Amino acid sequence: MKNLLVFIFWSISLNMFGQTKDFFTINKDSTQFTLTQKGATVLAALPMKCLLQQYPNKINHTAVSDSDQVLTPIQQHPSFYGCFDWHSSVHGHWLLVRILKNFPDLNQQADIRKILSTTITPQNIQQETNYFNSSLTKSFERTYGWAWLLKLQEELLSWNDADAIKWRTTLQPLCDTVVKLWKGFLPKQTYPNRTGVHGNTAFGLSFALDYAQATNNTSFESALIASAKQLYLNDKAAPTVWEPDGSDFFSPSLMEADLMRRILNKPKYIVWLNNWLSDQSLKHLTILPNVSDRNDFQIVHLDGLCFSRSWCMRGIAKQLPLTDKRRNQLLRSSIQHLNQSLFNLSKGNYGGEHWLASFALFAIN
Repeated sequence: MKNLLVFIFWSISLNMFGQTKDFFTINKDSTQFTLTQKGATVLAALPMKCLLQQYPNKINHTAVSDSDQVLTPIQQHPSFYGCFDWHSSVHGHWLLVRILKNFPDLNQQADIRKILSTTITPQNIQQETNYFNSSLTKSFERTYGWAWLLKLQEELLSWNDADAIKWRTTLQPLCDTVVKLWKGFLPKQTYPNRTGVHGNTAFGLSFALDYAQATNNTSFESALIASAKQLYLNDKAAPTVWEPDGSDFFSPSLMEADLMRRILNKPKYIVWLNNWLSDQSLKHLTILPNVSDRNDFQIVHLDGLCFSRSWCMRGIAKQLPLTDKRRNQLLRSSIQHLNQSLFNLSKGNYGGEHWLASFALFAIN
């Protein structure tokens, strides 16, 4: 099956990448993108290719003994060992669930279900949950991987499908563990992480808030909102001139703005946004990043930046009045960023292939 999937991936890629108009449609006011079946087929092929691929693997593990040190990725993380690292495997699972749910006639349906039924089993998830139960591992993947895990579960919870019900029931103990850890961490987080990579606090809070609201977890939601206000409400004058860093896949400035649109009502949000992003700062963030070497595992992060900027820009634009000139500026730039990196999605190597499709799908969604 693996060889067949690789063949499908490459044949589709060669024929379709570079024709990004085939990937999605856009409604008249550019506020809604819709993935096409062609786009879904190509994007699904990327995580299908690597979810069961153990190596290469970037193991983020703190060993406490010789026996602990020599475990292989699949022995440590029997569900989420593929796609180079734990978090990429998790959001690769999210992508496949999202596409399964929205494209029931997709040719890859049976293969996708087989993969997910192989990785999401009670025994595997129990071991994944157990991994968080020591003092040295309870911060594992905080908060980037945590956020994607909750996004995966959020997707499953909104789908009335026999397999989805089985998978989400199996995943719930791991999600409950992460929520408990996150609630314990929030009061301790005196300062936000403002980087453009995994540790970015605003990204994690955004996805966690989506999950809390989807599951009616009001205590978690209240804690997240209180933390977001404490960390970001008084921020002014985003230093966008420092962006991007050479390995960014998030814009710290836009990610913060995307979080606060979830926290504040529209009038208060516009006041906050006016203080946070000047016209000049916003214009700087519309400049497309130069991705000089897509074979470099860090530089290719900038393709991810295009996708995350795209979804942030569109989310922010939707909160602005129709008469606000920034609205069209953001929507136009959102499309430009999405198109740039969709066109280049297959031009790198495993450094981009193992994760970028998830960012692309979320941007289109």
